[in-house]
Amino acid sequence: MGKIDLSVVIPAYNEETNIRLGALDKVSRFLERASYQWEAIIVDDGSTDGTRELLDAFVKANPGFSVIHNPHQGKASTVITGMLGSHGSIVLFTDLDQATPITELAKVLPWFEKGYDVVIGSRSGQRQGAPFTRRVMARGFMILRGIILGLRGIGDTQCGFKAFKNAVAKDIFHRLKLYGEVHIVSGSMVTAGFDIEMLFLAKKNGIQNQGGTGRMALCGNPPRQSDDRFSPRIYGYRQNPDKRMARAV
Repeated sequence: MGKIDLSVVIPAYNEETNIRLGALDKVSRFLERASYQWEAIIVDDGSTDGTRELLDAFVKANPGFSVIHNPHQGKASTVITGMLGSHGSIVLFTDLDQATPITELAKVLPWFEKGYDVVIGSRSGQRQGAPFTRRVMARGFMILRGIILGLRGIGDTQCGFKAFKNAVAKDIFHRLKLYGEVHIVSGSMVTAGFDIEMLFLAKKNGIQNQGGTGRMALCGNPPRQSDDRFSPRIYGYRQNPDKRMARAV
């Protein structure tokens, strides 16, 4: 296998509708135009609709794509499978439904050239129509998260658009405790704590393993008024003593 510059990991669970609507075709068209070597790893989380058959047909027709079929374990284990099986120098995991479009990757990759180890999406701004109590609870959770775990400056830990240098990704995902063990589950499974543990370990990784020089960039995504999709603007967060915020122009 030749050198791979980018791995794209796509978790999938009962995504038949999105696949038929062309979500994976958008990813394929974008990557086919790339000037770098890439691979795309789709991890099926034991889907019970037509996802399995559609994925098998898709990877057969699209070179560079592969599929791993897992028993149903939840999103956390699905992402971990793809990340640990990746070969690219940079590894991105992104939702199959393209809530953050794969085209935004063009804004993310330059941050690695600047020496950053982790680049994540973070949806900023209020979701239209969200109840007042939900907004208050979300704000309180964000404050507690910052105080207890030190994850300040990240407005949305759950955005499914996160990229890592491969060595950093392998270190983080191998050290997951809460979601690192495999458990067979039934029905839908929400694993919101997975992203928080992962980002906490990313922060800890930068401080402990690299003497405080690890760097994380945040992709802040203001919502459009018309729908729930996002168009990132990039912020840089340097994990060093001065903790400067830098906005990309």
